Amino acid sequence: MKPALLPWALLLLATAPGPGSGPTADAQESCSLRCGALDGPCSCHPTCSGLGTCCLDFRDFCLEILPYSGSMMGGKDFVVQHFKMSSPTDASVICRFKDSIQTLGHVDSSGQVHCVSPLLYESGRIPFTVSLDNGHSFPRAGTWLAVHPNKVSMMEKSELVNETRWQYYGTANTSGNLSLTWHVKSLPTQTITIELWGYEETGMPYSQEWTAKWSYLYPLATHIPNSGSFTFTPTPAPPSYQRWRVGALRIIDSKNYAGQKDVQALWTNDHALAWHLSDDFREDPVAWARTQCQAWEELEDQLPNFLEELPDCPCTLTQARADSGRFFTDYGCDMEQGSVCTYHPGAVHCVRSVQASLRYGSGQQCCYTADGTQLLTADSSGGSTPDRGHDWGAPPFRTPPRVPSMSHWLYDVLSFYYCCLWAPDCPRYMQRRPSNDCRNYRPPRLASAFGDPHFVTFDGTNFTFNGRGEYVLLEAALTDLRVQARAQPGTMSNGTETRGTGLTAVAVQEGNSDVVEVRLANRTRGLEVLLNQEVLSFTEQSWMDLKGMFLSVAAGDRVSIMLASGAGLEVSVQGPFLSVSVLLPEKFLTHTHGLLGTLNNDPTDDFTLHSGRVLPPGTSPQELFLFGANCRAWGPKGAMPRTVHNASSLLTYDSWFLVHNFLYQPKHDPTFKPLFPSETTLNPSLAQEAAKLCEDDHFCNFDVAATGSLSTGTATRVAHQLHQRRMQSLQPVVSCGWLAPPPNGQKEGNRYLAGSTIYFHCDNGYSLAGAETSTCQADGTWSSPTPKCQPGRSYAVLLGIIFGGLAVVAAVALVYVLLRRRKGNTHVWGAEP
Repeated sequence: MKPALLPWALLLLATAPGPGSGPTADAQESCSLRCGALDGPCSCHPTCSGLGTCCLDFRDFCLEILPYSGSMMGGKDFVVQHFKMSSPTDASVICRFKDSIQTLGHVDSSGQVHCVSPLLYESGRIPFTVSLDNGHSFPRAGTWLAVHPNKVSMMEKSELVNETRWQYYGTANTSGNLSLTWHVKSLPTQTITIELWGYEETGMPYSQEWTAKWSYLYPLATHIPNSGSFTFTPTPAPPSYQRWRVGALRIIDSKNYAGQKDVQALWTNDHALAWHLSDDFREDPVAWARTQCQAWEELEDQLPNFLEELPDCPCTLTQARADSGRFFTDYGCDMEQGSVCTYHPGAVHCVRSVQASLRYGSGQQCCYTADGTQLLTADSSGGSTPDRGHDWGAPPFRTPPRVPSMSHWLYDVLSFYYCCLWAPDCPRYMQRRPSNDCRNYRPPRLASAFGDPHFVTFDGTNFTFNGRGEYVLLEAALTDLRVQARAQPGTMSNGTETRGTGLTAVAVQEGNSDVVEVRLANRTRGLEVLLNQEVLSFTEQSWMDLKGMFLSVAAGDRVSIMLASGAGLEVSVQGPFLSVSVLLPEKFLTHTHGLLGTLNNDPTDDFTLHSGRVLPPGTSPQELFLFGANCRAWGPKGAMPRTVHNASSLLTYDSWFLVHNFLYQPKHDPTFKPLFPSETTLNPSLAQEAAKLCEDDHFCNFDVAATGSLSTGTATRVAHQLHQRRMQSLQPVVSCGWLAPPPNGQKEGNRYLAGSTIYFHCDNGYSLAGAETSTCQADGTWSSPTPKCQPGRSYAVLLGIIFGGLAVVAAVALVYVLLRRRKGNTHVWGAEP
């Protein structure tokens, strides 16, 4: 009996009998208001293009745009592709975003339809619709990608020349002119106006009245030539504008009125508005900043403690970089970009928690020194600082403190300027933004699949499963996490199929999140990423905020998927197949099933059949093949297990090859006969080369034998080594936590892991009472507590003084004797040898 087909698959098979076929003659239905729909005699679903089943007007109503992304600050002009108006002068274009935010569009002289992105308070994929009848109907639909301001290309925004100078303007030794620049071609107009906009959040924090708002304040220049640069001498703004402390500049066409919304524009980075603050600030910036710091402290003490729900920092830099499901590089301190760590001196790399905390929308930050040591605020002003407002924001966005970048500026960055940069009161700031010292950090668990394909489970079991079909890599009912994969045979150099297979597609969904699939592109054999069965483009952005996950693409050959639960996937190309790594936090213990095993610290039960029978270690490859073929996700106890049925498949079928070979076939191909290790043979010369290449890596040796390709063996060995190195990076370490220096004393050392030693010293006039050192022990405790520094000179100091005095007396006596000898014997001091 064949598995049940997806309803839309039945429709496709009924309406489009073969490759290359298009809609039938009577399939005249429209995609107006139907984008994404599968019902009817023709399709408006993204898969219809590859299947040739699209309605004739699919491109007219299911819009593609260029560019497809821009700053969430708005002002980006984009063009609707594949669609032109026959009489552009008669069209009244309105573009509506999220069903509520409307901007005026226009039709250019060539008939192309344009929209301008609005100022938004969120990042991610924003649905929009277009009306050509002055707003009476919006039948055309598309998606706009709103981007965090700091992830926008410099070609698309104006640059503050020496941005630090702008944010220190008015403090000691910072005055004179300020300049900004921009690319003239990015705003095609003869004259421009430069405006200041301010950002604020008003209302009772964490109440329904707490709101975020950008406001137009005043112009810096009007009707000036669009030369690409502007220089001015700042003057304090009138008192009515002084409440805005953070904002950005906007450049617009002078034909628009001041403060006009939703027009084409270039924005600067958001920044501290030191340059527009009052004379009080300029006359005594330290005293002014201290007053603001104190006010911030008083507000903080009234707000909820957000620190309690933040994830713990990794203890080392290697852990932080390996735990990619929960932490991601902080663009403000990135060792891959030269470690320009403006706010974290002494650090070379910082990471941020990917997901904001559930209740307060807060974020964790963790910074590290060049030797991999975590840098704490208790030891240095460059230490890791948690954030009341996550820099990347948090769903549902739009309301404080979840507005990307801006909430973080108000509650974490601006206060850093008050207390640390404009006034020397940083300990006050660090007291309320202490680093997490990693004592409770637990590394995630890692499992991988690669090569022909080979699997290393979460509990460390190694095995090979050469099935052809679609399989469950992982299911976890805890968060309704599902990871599915497609395996296909490889190809020999002579074009024939091998008896081994490899992963060619991987798809993931958690709860009601988006579905992301990563697969090998047919022509380029590079990576292709699909979102909800639609192919994505990464020509403009390498990072995307999606529903229930974040997506990052590195150099086109590695995709990282970070899920709301803290689970993470990395998919890359290794040789002819995909390599997949899955990271799971400890909360998934005892909750996983699938080819990647049962995560419970017991490798002996990783091969559990749906009958409940457990295959023991040392099971034959033939029996392991049966385990893989019957690998199932488990329902409630006593329920029938299930494989990747068509009705629950996350994978995409957008070609007739996939429809005929996978959608309409059993999920495991019973006719495919794999190659088992006992059946592999190599000619002597290839065997010698394989032994030299693979050494003791049995996965590598198997793949050379299965494919006859040394390059495939090399790719498998590389993937296996990457897994092993990552496992090493994720090894748990013991931390004893921060150890304080003694009052009236100092300590040497800022590393608090097992085996590390801290040294203590007292200030002049104090003596040490207690141990001079303390060592972090394997059980997570310090060998000695912080000693005390008591008034009075230490014995070491007294002895130094005594012996120092005796040394002075002896030196004087020696000089006296030598001088006496010189008077009686010139040869003592003469030049003769």
